[in-house]
Amino acid sequence: MTMNATESGTQGTGEHLLRLPAVEARTGLRKSAIYAGMKAGTFPACIKLGPRAAAWPLSHIEAWIAERVRNSRGGRS
Repeated sequence: MTMNATESGTQGTGEHLLRLPAVEARTGLRKSAIYAGMKAGTFPACIKLGPRAAAWPLSHIEAWIAERVRNSRGGRS
């Protein structure tokens, strides 16, 4: 199995981690908006993988998107 350069799995949890380009593609936001949202507490925080690497759990990004959809529909699914 080959892993996409922007997605990787974590051991044992089945959770996928998304790197910044994948988060940008899924959300339609650019890097500056993502980091501003993290600072404001309106976007999921990243997980530091190393001194120059960060990723976001796929489940957190999907939940953030689902919340935006619910809010746009007046709280209805």
